[in-house]
Amino acid sequence: MAFMEKPPAGKVLLDDTVPLTAQIEASQSLHSHTEYIIRVQRGVSAENSWQIVRRYSDFDLLNNSLQISTLSLPLPPKKLIGNMEREFIAERQKGLQAYLDVITTHHILSNCELVKKFLDPNSYSVNYTEIALQHVSMFFRSEPKWEVVEPLKDIGWRIRKKYFLMKTKNQPKERLMLSWADLGPDKYLSDKDLQYAVKLLSSCSHPYIYKITFATANESSALVIRPFSEKGTLKDLIYKAKPKDPFLKKYCNPKKIQGLELQQIKTYGRQILEVLKFLHEKGFPYGHLHSANVMLDGDTCKLLDLENSLLGLPSFYRSYFSQFRKINTLEGVDVHCFGHLLYEMTYGRPPDTIPVDSFPPAPSVFVASVLESILTCEAMKNGMPTVSRLLQMPLFSDVLLTNSEKPQFKIPTKLKEALKISKECIEKRLTEEQKLIHQHRRLTRAQSHHGSEEEKKKRKILARKKSKRSAYESGEEHSAKYSNSNNSAGSGASSPLTSPSSPTPPSTAGIKFTASDLLPIPFNTLS
Repeated sequence: MAFMEKPPAGKVLLDDTVPLTAQIEASQSLHSHTEYIIRVQRGVSAENSWQIVRRYSDFDLLNNSLQISTLSLPLPPKKLIGNMEREFIAERQKGLQAYLDVITTHHILSNCELVKKFLDPNSYSVNYTEIALQHVSMFFRSEPKWEVVEPLKDIGWRIRKKYFLMKTKNQPKERLMLSWADLGPDKYLSDKDLQYAVKLLSSCSHPYIYKITFATANESSALVIRPFSEKGTLKDLIYKAKPKDPFLKKYCNPKKIQGLELQQIKTYGRQILEVLKFLHEKGFPYGHLHSANVMLDGDTCKLLDLENSLLGLPSFYRSYFSQFRKINTLEGVDVHCFGHLLYEMTYGRPPDTIPVDSFPPAPSVFVASVLESILTCEAMKNGMPTVSRLLQMPLFSDVLLTNSEKPQFKIPTKLKEALKISKECIEKRLTEEQKLIHQHRRLTRAQSHHGSEEEKKKRKILARKKSKRSAYESGEEHSAKYSNSNNSAGSGASSPLTSPSSPTPPSTAGIKFTASDLLPIPFNTLS
């Protein structure tokens, strides 16, 4: 069966970039061990949550697998004697919660397959390497000129995208890289348009786009072959990493943190902005810029993975820009991602938080100016510059581009219209997600304010005032009733003016008189 003849399976609806949070709700001690009951939630909706049960040994196994990252993770130490005591279990639970908080907030760890399988085994039970091999094998039946040299295990961050080192039979020394990927939640092209658009990628020619040798797609996945570069990507240059190493090993904990030279920052930045401008003018959606998607060819940067937006794959930085409602177009997403990339080129590492409150010293005030225009809180709220505006800024405007290759990428009018509709659908899903996050943030803020100590004191003071007011009004009402009852009882007795022996009239304290009650009594009414 040829690759294109595989039965349709549809796109993957699950967005792997939506963050998972984990909270240990309770622990239960059995005969020889303790189990921890963990509530895991995807995104901001409490309805999208589930329970898992894990032992300390499960945490230990996960931690051993994550050692490839060389990060120092805060897993509580083992204890052989006294590990069933109540105080120890409570203390260990706190330590395990701290461990979960670290691995779910670390951008690379939280997106890796090991952590996803630990927290969501039902959604990540499939062996994607085996599925990829099946697809690649079917492809080779129809294209026998290709051969697999070796799998490139875990060199990328995506769970549903796998890589293989390739060669052709007529040029056995030349190395190529094959990537296979599932269709993602943002796949909105029809199957026919998708297959046509993916095939069209190999005809794209641009000095700053990495050449695609072969590309094909079916109803559930796509396969792309491109030359393999021993130099690796821009991220490999920044982190001084070996291209074939696993993603966790290469980028989680670099041995030496050092940014690039100013001229490299200027040149690479200008080249990347030029290709983004080209794609925007062509109406081709991208949205997948990061330093591992930029290949180095000598002193030239070349963009990778143009197919990602066609396949509907979510962006590496989605969990960041989905927090800000102003970043609601793919052009805006590209600018935001460029800010991340520029920061990484400048400082040799990603920013600690987004937005960035303060920047370390930069090699030029012009670098700082660009970073501030993209990554600060003010930029997120008021809007970022366009790609065209960035090209005019002093950091990039004086860079001379020597490459004379003429860009070529002909997109038929009908496909261009389909790409436009697909882009609008991608942006609509992003906007809806941002709206939900915004609503959740407002609700959380309100609940936090309501539960603060200052707010509790205010509510207590108001409650006391209300209680005193109620007591005062109740006292007045009681006095009025008492007075009325005495007046009714004494209405049949003789007047105190005609009978010296009459009892002393009741006190008028608390009794309200009208103006007519205070008028002088006419003498003719007296007996």
